[in-house]
Amino acid sequence: MTTTLLSFLFAITILTMTPGFDTALVLRSAAAQGWKRASATAFGVTLGCLIWGVAVGLGLGALLLASETAYNLLKWIGAAYLLYLGIKLVLNPRSQPEEVETNKAQQGFVACFSRGLFGNLLNPKVGVFYVTFLPQFIPAGASVALWCTLMALAHMLLGLMWNAVLIGGSRYFSRQLRQPRVLKIMDRLTGCVFIGFAAKLALSRR
Repeated sequence: MTTTLLSFLFAITILTMTPGFDTALVLRSAAAQGWKRASATAFGVTLGCLIWGVAVGLGLGALLLASETAYNLLKWIGAAYLLYLGIKLVLNPRSQPEEVETNKAQQGFVACFSRGLFGNLLNPKVGVFYVTFLPQFIPAGASVALWCTLMALAHMLLGLMWNAVLIGGSRYFSRQLRQPRVLKIMDRLTGCVFIGFAAKLALSRR
């Protein structure tokens, strides 16, 4: 069991450190909005992983793997959501950092958390990956739901630690990256990246 767990931790660490949509989302939030809102985004992303793990343990992941209709439905919803985020950033980039007043900051935290959470939950490839990946590390006769949840929790904790490293590193460049001209360029570039991810997800197959 020790060897199995070490193998899982090694594999999931490599997965966590591989750049993707979640990484781009967290880095964009860190550079444009500061470390606190980026932390909210990271928590939303990693909470999405935990929810996927619980869902896979309860059988939703198997449904996505078995049902092409269910997979395609969630895939198109996810692609549409990413496309919406991308077009919004391209057409309406910010010229000033967001205000830090209490009420606006609170709304900002909720928005950043929701963006990270739904960006993860609306990606069916996460569910399909979990349902094909996690069972390899479940001991014979053990509770599938319990082990899937524990492994997803481990993934969530690793994700939070890695995102903390990313967010911490981005603070060195925060002053330059928060300049109005740079903010516009970053928002538009990030929007293009999101649109690219939306196209990639829409064209993907199981």
